[in-house]
Amino acid sequence: MVALATPTRTPATGTRPPTKMIAASSPIPILKNSKETPTTGIKHKMEDMNLSLSPSSSGSSDGEGLPSPRKRARVQFKDVDMVSYDEREQGNSGTPEKSAAVVREEVRRAIQRHVSGADSEGYDRIKEVFSADPRRRDEDGMFSYDVPTHTTLRYHLLGLLSNVASLDRSCNGLVTAVLNSQWLGRDESYVKLYIRFLGNLAAAQGSYLGSVLKMLVNNLGEIAQGTGKLPGYAPVHAAEIYTRVHMAIRHIVHLIPSGSGSLSPLLSMQFPFDTDSPKANVAYTQNLIRVISYTPELQGDILALITEKLVKIDVQIQVDMDDLDDDEEEEVLHAVSPEAIVFGGDDDDDVSVVSDDESLDTDSRRLRTIKDNVIKLDGMIDTLFGYYAPTFASGSLDDKENTLDLLLSHFQSIILPTYRSRHSQFLLFHFAQSSPDLIDRFTTACIELVFSRTQPAITRQSAAAYLASFVARGAHISGEIVRDVFGLLGGHLKDLRDIYEPACRGPDLRRYGPFYSTAQALLYIFCFRWRDLTTAAMEGDTIEQVDELDIEDISFPPMVKEILHQTIYSKLNPLKVCSPAIVSEFARMSQHLNLMYVFTILETNKRIRMTSFRNLSALADPRFSQVERETRAGDDLGYQLDAYFPFDPYQLPRSRHWVEADYNHWRGIPGDNQEESDSEVDEDIESEDDLSDGTGTDEE
Repeated sequence: MVALATPTRTPATGTRPPTKMIAASSPIPILKNSKETPTTGIKHKMEDMNLSLSPSSSGSSDGEGLPSPRKRARVQFKDVDMVSYDEREQGNSGTPEKSAAVVREEVRRAIQRHVSGADSEGYDRIKEVFSADPRRRDEDGMFSYDVPTHTTLRYHLLGLLSNVASLDRSCNGLVTAVLNSQWLGRDESYVKLYIRFLGNLAAAQGSYLGSVLKMLVNNLGEIAQGTGKLPGYAPVHAAEIYTRVHMAIRHIVHLIPSGSGSLSPLLSMQFPFDTDSPKANVAYTQNLIRVISYTPELQGDILALITEKLVKIDVQIQVDMDDLDDDEEEEVLHAVSPEAIVFGGDDDDDVSVVSDDESLDTDSRRLRTIKDNVIKLDGMIDTLFGYYAPTFASGSLDDKENTLDLLLSHFQSIILPTYRSRHSQFLLFHFAQSSPDLIDRFTTACIELVFSRTQPAITRQSAAAYLASFVARGAHISGEIVRDVFGLLGGHLKDLRDIYEPACRGPDLRRYGPFYSTAQALLYIFCFRWRDLTTAAMEGDTIEQVDELDIEDISFPPMVKEILHQTIYSKLNPLKVCSPAIVSEFARMSQHLNLMYVFTILETNKRIRMTSFRNLSALADPRFSQVERETRAGDDLGYQLDAYFPFDPYQLPRSRHWVEADYNHWRGIPGDNQEESDSEVDEDIESEDDLSDGTGTDEE
């Protein structure tokens, strides 16, 4: 045990003991404000006590018997007078700092007396040391006087570290004060000591593990204003702050076997709210990706969590955009540029593409929210693209297949069941096209879902839309894959006709949904990839060579003709139920290519009333629910498939570069009246969801 200094008796003459002896029994030292060194703090104390300091009395007593303190050099840091690091740590003769050993003993006694119930005076003083905010200012704008010095704070943390085994649940208030203290903006030596304390605390007192991890995870989002700018310390930038948080999390999860298991639910729980800024959401996403590097066992959970949040934001954007007129939608997309926000910067202000002025009217605030959500989604999905890219660029075949399997699991469990997901699925679209093997794996996964009778009808219908959109839009999808998928879908339609036609009394989406969704997928693939289905393409011609052929020289093999003829002329009448935009485009193209003439069927369908076998319970999912439309036969309502194809043009500006080379744009028929026909088709498509690009002509 360290012997405490014995108080010196005051002589009869009334003189005071030397300053050094006073310091040994004085309470916790504090500074008048953060601009004062410990020495200047004593000077102000003595002035408050009406004591005078004489410059000429160095080494001798003044009128009150106190020696004049020696001046110490100051280091200028902006507008803050900063004591040098060595002086903060060691102090000089005349400073009020106690030694580390003395503080450690005081901490031990304070905790012991608090736990035993004797008294909590010392315990409360320790809480105050860590509760004091170094950024707090008084009424005059000066930093608060009751801020402990760096050395005091460090010595008390050392004292807690030495007595961490005693910090049971009765010390929850003190532990909370330490966890909520300002540590991220201090110097590196203190940060390392603090992280060491967190690890020892969580290991010795398991009940605090959740609180420790929650505090750390809470610092993975947007950094609170002023966190890295504490008075008396060099500024700490955002990147370094995040590095310090990750250093602490890594230390704890590696030290404690159950650490990663406790971390996973906290990462989900602390994800920024929908109303939080884009900066908060993107920063948190980037930091979650960083967590994977030292907790690989959480990779699946973390990536699934990010994907869920992506889809949720994505859907909300689509819902909000539907309420905008064309001019407002154009304004949103033009206002959000790749340079609209720089994530991970050191700007403490919330970043938004528009002002947060409360005076904005309702429409302006609505547009601001949509723009912020677009920025949020764009930054988050760009982060995921960046995470997966190295594996598909330079990883082994096993690594690529394992990563694609992970993406497929998220696709089937999160993306596929969600209506109106618009951009999240492009992770699959991009990376599945990395090689022919991966293309085959994704198309096979979709085909299995389409053909599976154990899957819900809505899942099979959605998978058909994803398959058709992937084959139609994928720039790296070979003609051979197009023909294979077309043939497989044709065979599946034949099987469905054999099942449905014997009892069919007319078109009925509720009863025969899988047939109509598969037929619509077939028509969609034909509209985009008809060149790959021609006889010339099967014989080895490129699509450019096919375009150079005269219309009279373009022909289709019997397989293609048979599939289309049997499907379209089926008793199930798919042209009545499939999306009018797709049906009308197929009718125009098939006529121009001399494949078949179906306009007579379309005219007949206008007089068909689909009144039987309706069931409103089938309208639960709007993605493939029966879209109500008035027919020209009267007031009857027809039920038709929505034109849902999930790989329509990608619109996010920041992350668009990932998919630009993967995309197959709409190509018209050479020699057709392209401009007129495309503008007509575009009018239908804008109300249905894009068939071409939403650009009207989209010519090469």
